[in-house]
Amino acid sequence: MSQGQGNSRFQDHFAVVAGGYARFRPSYPAALFAWLASLAPSRQRAWDCATGSGQSALALARHFQLVLATDASAAQLAQAQPHPRVRYRQATAEQPGLEERSIDLITVAQALHWFDREQFYREAARVLVQGGILAAWTYGSASVDGGGIDAVLTQFQDHVVGPHWPPERVLVDEAYRTIRLPFEAVPAPAFVMEACWSLEQLLGYFGSWSATARYRASRGSDPLEQLRPALAAIWGEAGCRRRLRWPLTVKVSKAP
Repeated sequence: MSQGQGNSRFQDHFAVVAGGYARFRPSYPAALFAWLASLAPSRQRAWDCATGSGQSALALARHFQLVLATDASAAQLAQAQPHPRVRYRQATAEQPGLEERSIDLITVAQALHWFDREQFYREAARVLVQGGILAAWTYGSASVDGGGIDAVLTQFQDHVVGPHWPPERVLVDEAYRTIRLPFEAVPAPAFVMEACWSLEQLLGYFGSWSATARYRASRGSDPLEQLRPALAAIWGEAGCRRRLRWPLTVKVSKAP
């Protein structure tokens, strides 16, 4: 989730928010991992590339004997939860150091936009077994139950921290429309990520954004202090939880 672009160009956008990333990022639907595992030629090895703090790696461990979880960010990996079937290692997407023809499934969760994709695709072709699966997904803005909340969040995302997004973020805003995976495309069903959060959890999520970290660094102030009162005025009673939904864009391809 937090990978940089390439060996010499890696920029760790998430080191300063690694703790919040591990604590406040939502979980992907279990049905997504079950479906991907059903496509894999075997359940031996999966590679979760740009694992961040390991959210997808832990989900994959329910389906695979071994999950190799790599990330270029040492700070992110330091937040990862241990699991007997997950092996964490610091490495870039473009130079993972994996054996040739050793991987049944590669997953990239909310991170493909950071990669040198051509170089990563060459590595994917090298390490996947015959018929192996490469899957990448992304999500954009959340929709929150409750009148007026989405408008406040859009203002924050697009206009308050919007100028501080790294340029690669535009691919997320486009729902990966211009990204093509290198092998035969596999149609994906619709998946939606959901959460039921308090206001503090939602604010914690916004605090884990790279744009929020860059705003703080450049402005010397916290943009959440602008967002908190605007949301609190329409959120409801203290402790009130609201449902959030993030539609996922899932792209899958099958190696020859």
